[in-house]
Amino acid sequence: MTAVVLGVGGGIAAYKACELLRLFTESGHRVRVVPTASALRFVGAPTWAALSGQPVADDVWADVHEVPHVRLGQGADLVVVAPATADLLAKAAHGLADDLLTNTLLTARCPVLLAPAMHTEMWEHPATAENVATLRRRGVLVLEPASGRLTGVDTGKGRLPDPAEIFAVARRVLARGVEAPRDLAGRRVVITAGGTREPLDPVRFIGNRSSGKQGYAFARTALARGARVTLIAANVGLPDPAGADLVRVSTTEELRKATLEAAEAADAVVMAAAPADFRPATYAADKIKKSDRGTTLTVELVANPDIAAELGERRRPGQVLVAFAAETSDAEANARGKLARKKADLIVVNEVGPDKVFGADTNTAVVLGADGSVTAFSEQSKEDLADGVWDLVTTRLTSSS
Repeated sequence: MTAVVLGVGGGIAAYKACELLRLFTESGHRVRVVPTASALRFVGAPTWAALSGQPVADDVWADVHEVPHVRLGQGADLVVVAPATADLLAKAAHGLADDLLTNTLLTARCPVLLAPAMHTEMWEHPATAENVATLRRRGVLVLEPASGRLTGVDTGKGRLPDPAEIFAVARRVLARGVEAPRDLAGRRVVITAGGTREPLDPVRFIGNRSSGKQGYAFARTALARGARVTLIAANVGLPDPAGADLVRVSTTEELRKATLEAAEAADAVVMAAAPADFRPATYAADKIKKSDRGTTLTVELVANPDIAAELGERRRPGQVLVAFAAETSDAEANARGKLARKKADLIVVNEVGPDKVFGADTNTAVVLGADGSVTAFSEQSKEDLADGVWDLVTTRLTSSS
């Protein structure tokens, strides 16, 4: 049974940590909650004790014979702080230890995951930005806050990410193991996900079956490895991964513009989205009526731009590009041609069809490398597959440094 310390800062989002705690305990983890004094003004100690089934650790001077200010951090497999306020980020960055939670952060040698929540102005303040950068340089996983409704009438970036998505990142950290390196720390990665839609009229579109699950799995696993993630989502109905900068697009041209812009500062680009190869040559401003067309309808299609090939032409030295090939026959042979044409480092090959890949929670793939390497992945969760591909990416990033 893994030991998790859940730190709770003094923000209005403290009530959301109750849901995060429930997810940890129902998954079999032993959780000790360490709230700050301010956090206890939002959620009382009896609530934390009842939900965790453990005594609440909130005072350096309680149970002194057990030396809690040292023992909690030393015995943890993971420390999660949600919400992490601006004050907590500042104290953690500067090594201050004036309560049990900040003492625990200093003594922990396990992975530490901080989920900030505060008003936009506080998050964007240069002092907070420097504190976050300092923590990330030390290997602490600091998630980007979500955007949305804040306290009162304010709206902006600073909202605590969804507890289920914080848990998803934490679960990947634990799956990699306490000693696993945060080998994407300091790296910026761009991931595309979902399927584009090309409008035919105000009602209809040409699209594909991509759900975005594999791209979102790449985002969650990259976050767990310490990366700054830009996720470009094309028509995806999944919960936003906690900590990713999310860009929503619909058409292939929108995907192209967003990807080319984000890729300029990226160390790696994973093109897991399924852009439509063709689009209607014309767009009907009004709904096309069946009664006006008889029993047939002819639609002229024109080719969309090849985003992966354009990225290959524009790539910076040392940048790693991962393309995807969804094939119904001769998968590897077709993928090798795409790998060369797109000038990618790796291409993930999927054989697709009814009940295969699209919308599923598992995936089977072969990854071909421009260096001639071939890596086969048997059926496994999409997150496990993503982690396997990141292993290949980080090897190439390291060799190009």
